[in-house]
Amino acid sequence: MYNPTVARLTYRALLGRRRAAILFVLPALLIVIAVAVRAFAGVDDQVATDVLGGFAIATMVPLIGVIAGTGAIGPEIDDGSIVYLLAKPVRRPTIIVTKLTVAIAVTMVFSALPTFVAGMILNGNGQQIAVAYTIAALVASIAYSALFLLLGTVSRHAVVFGLVYALVWEALFGSLVPGARTLSVQQWSLALAAKVGGDGAITSDVGLPLATVLLAAVTVAATWYAGQKLRTLKLAGEE
Repeated sequence: MYNPTVARLTYRALLGRRRAAILFVLPALLIVIAVAVRAFAGVDDQVATDVLGGFAIATMVPLIGVIAGTGAIGPEIDDGSIVYLLAKPVRRPTIIVTKLTVAIAVTMVFSALPTFVAGMILNGNGQQIAVAYTIAALVASIAYSALFLLLGTVSRHAVVFGLVYALVWEALFGSLVPGARTLSVQQWSLALAAKVGGDGAITSDVGLPLATVLLAAVTVAATWYAGQKLRTLKLAGEE
């Protein structure tokens, strides 16, 4: 279910100059914010929680997920170059799983690592806040990558729909409508962070058992459906 050649081509597409520059912007901004906040506010657990929860998890992780998830397959479908890959003797579910693996790896590197560094800068991992939010970023990276890879497979406007989900549903509705938080990858990942962090340091509107089930279900379902949709793409001359 993993093809090294497909993985190499996907890494090359995601980490090209243009897309890599975009991927570096948000992590760099998080580190700059963390340094500035630490300089002005000193060590404060609540401030660390606000910065990591409000920017890293709520904004940076989903946006990087959009870039990596949709970029892993969307451009190939848009410009038609996917037909060259589909013509190879590689099973289409294998293509999806390989591209998902690459998208997850890229999202984790560009979101979880800077989240941990920012957390250490902000409060030196007091109350396990840096580690807790790093774990949240890791698990959210998996679900976001699967969701946005699916969007890249089914729509030519995947980036737009991904941004709507990340910025409107997660950030806007998730903060204003309590019921919407149950269907939020952000809240599911925060449930795991709340378990790791100190008592009361991190909160989530979703319980840990439900969050774990939803994270797994969404990841598996999105990956399976993306594989099914890729099967329906027909090459010229196919019957």
